[in-house]
Amino acid sequence: MVEHAQFSRKLYQPGNWLLWAGIGLMRLLTFILPLSLQMKLGGAIGRLAMKFVPGRVHTARRNLALCFPQLSPQAQQALLRQNFTETGKAIFDTLNAWWWSDSQVRSHMQISGQEYVEQVTAQGQGVILFAVHCLPLEMGARIFGQFQPGVGVYRPHNNPVMEYLQVRGRLRSNKALVPKRDLRQMVRCLRKGDVIWYTADQDFGRSSAVFIPFFAVPDAATITGATTLAKLGKAKVLPFFVERTAKDKGYRIEIMPPLDNFPTDSELEDAKRGNQIIEQLIDKNRAQYMWLHRRFKTRPHQDDPSLY
Repeated sequence: MVEHAQFSRKLYQPGNWLLWAGIGLMRLLTFILPLSLQMKLGGAIGRLAMKFVPGRVHTARRNLALCFPQLSPQAQQALLRQNFTETGKAIFDTLNAWWWSDSQVRSHMQISGQEYVEQVTAQGQGVILFAVHCLPLEMGARIFGQFQPGVGVYRPHNNPVMEYLQVRGRLRSNKALVPKRDLRQMVRCLRKGDVIWYTADQDFGRSSAVFIPFFAVPDAATITGATTLAKLGKAKVLPFFVERTAKDKGYRIEIMPPLDNFPTDSELEDAKRGNQIIEQLIDKNRAQYMWLHRRFKTRPHQDDPSLY
């Protein structure tokens, strides 16, 4: 479990100077630009990026076509362009989450449903926030931490500078961070009555996955960890959603009531229910979802053709 950001002089090695320069520039922009201008700049960056990352554009376009075949090609293309605009804005969502003061966060946030978390923790039970990879997810965690610091589940960054900044930024609202494969530590936290974030909306490979429907795709590889965590941690599962508000004025998180009759004795049925919840959360704001991930890269059989 990570409770402190570890700084080292090695982070200032010449090979990292260009990265630090870019970080300094972005830090300056978050300091001098109001949120409205940040979002305009971020949106322009996202649209420009479409010209330079054709692989990501292809992945997102394919995901949208697979999930929403009922949309016309024109509607899919419009959603794709809007998604890249929102993805560019997410650069500033992350930087704001890491660098804004608590007072800045509070002046730009809306919360609903925190009473559900308080009711569960008051009973001594842990909480699993069942989230999806909405683009402003970093800000969602920072907002949540204003009233209930939790434990973040994360993937350590390969770059040591970004790992330091990521840990430092996330610990502004979290008690600690747990690597996403450390199931034992997650269970310990839940049994102590902590809150952890959990996502099951990405393709983590064939291990511990079941192949079940996700939107219009009948056989999406889906992990079943929510059932295991809820059982071993004796925790309640609460769906969690975050989005930028209308006209990019701020951020809103919504916490929903604990799932009833969860977990059950069937990991398969729990995973199907989880995917239905994920679909409902994504449908709240499709453009602000992370469609750039290859959600359907793992096929039911290894010799099945790629969907990409």
